[in-house]
Amino acid sequence: MNVLFITTSHNKPVTDGNGNTWLEDLSIPYHVFMAAGARITIATPNGGTVPLDTSDESVIIEARNAKRFLKDAIDMTFLSDSTLLKDMRSDDFDVVFLSDGHGAFWDIAGNRTVTRLLEAFNNSGKLIGAVGHGVAGLLCVKDENGELLIRGKHLTGFSNSEEWLTGLTAVIPFLLADTLLSLGALYTSTTDNVSYVVADGNIITGQNSASSEEVAKRIVAWFSFITMQKLVAGKTV
Repeated sequence: MNVLFITTSHNKPVTDGNGNTWLEDLSIPYHVFMAAGARITIATPNGGTVPLDTSDESVIIEARNAKRFLKDAIDMTFLSDSTLLKDMRSDDFDVVFLSDGHGAFWDIAGNRTVTRLLEAFNNSGKLIGAVGHGVAGLLCVKDENGELLIRGKHLTGFSNSEEWLTGLTAVIPFLLADTLLSLGALYTSTTDNVSYVVADGNIITGQNSASSEEVAKRIVAWFSFITMQKLVAGKTV
């Protein structure tokens, strides 16, 4: 399984200590995919070092996977040398995963390269996974008929109440949940900071950081199922 991680290059804090990429949303899925034998590439709009959210320090201290990530030289190289998004081709990957972090509002949402990549993934029936603010990358994606992909789709993403808890509603450009609903998505959410995952066709979305592990596990299960189907079909031909 070849997995493309997409995350932000936004390195200007939304407020002091807030913004950019959440380490938990990279480290936990990373280890789930690696345990499944996946090959992983991480790409950002600007390439180079992935900027981490400094308010994520409590997560870094508490989360076992995040601590493991920080201690592993190979894992940290993964974060220090991201590839340019413009150089990515959907044909080279089986799965795309958009991680959380407020920075996605600035350089992932509406990003033409991201949009084109996701449209190519969708048109090929490949799996698209997204967590938290990373779901904003889906806002401008269209299907093969030129209609918004998220219209009529069941999905989730960072909720309004979770956003209010961050204290950043006056700073961020839009509320993700409200925007998804206004574009016709069938958005749902659950209790703040509790894992909640929604799957609709080839799209799997998680509400928040707590959902990142389950999204990754469902991606692995989906890919394994599709691979098995292809093997069975090949034997019966």
